[in-house]
Amino acid sequence: MSRIGKRPVSVPAGVTATLADGRLSVKGPKGELSIVTHDDISYAVEDGRISVGPANSTRRARDFWGMQRTLVQNLVTGVTEGFTKTLEITGVGYRANAQGSTLKLQLGYSHDVDFAIPEGITVKTPDQTTVEISGIDRQKVGQVAAEIRRWRKPEPYKGKGIKYRGEFIFRKEGKKK
Repeated sequence: MSRIGKRPVSVPAGVTATLADGRLSVKGPKGELSIVTHDDISYAVEDGRISVGPANSTRRARDFWGMQRTLVQNLVTGVTEGFTKTLEITGVGYRANAQGSTLKLQLGYSHDVDFAIPEGITVKTPDQTTVEISGIDRQKVGQVAAEIRRWRKPEPYKGKGIKYRGEFIFRKEGKKK
């Protein structure tokens, strides 16, 4: 049995959840999100809670059970609080600047990198070396952060590049004299 899947997802006040036409939709103060329901999983919206369980006793249903419950939890958290990822830029001359719907990155290339910010995502640059990505869809926030990080991954010698806040970069030793 799935330990995660057994726990129902509580729906806070001000959030509505509806189950119709093979979709679970959650609407809250920050917006609306929905997922396609899976045939092997049963969903129940009742008493301010969303319960997720296997619809049959197949291995596939048991495998998807915990993941589907986590996806439902992400919907509820997204429409109430939202998700944020923070990137830190390290390196001489490396900087970022959010301008409207574009993030301008200077990462040591011969040209500036202009990253188009997708709809539903907010990017802020509190200072030149910090990029805050936020939105209601956890998958989309993580994908945008990964695409920005891909422009200059941190290197193991000096640690220059774009890294997630809290990420540890294993540094290699220099030459021994």
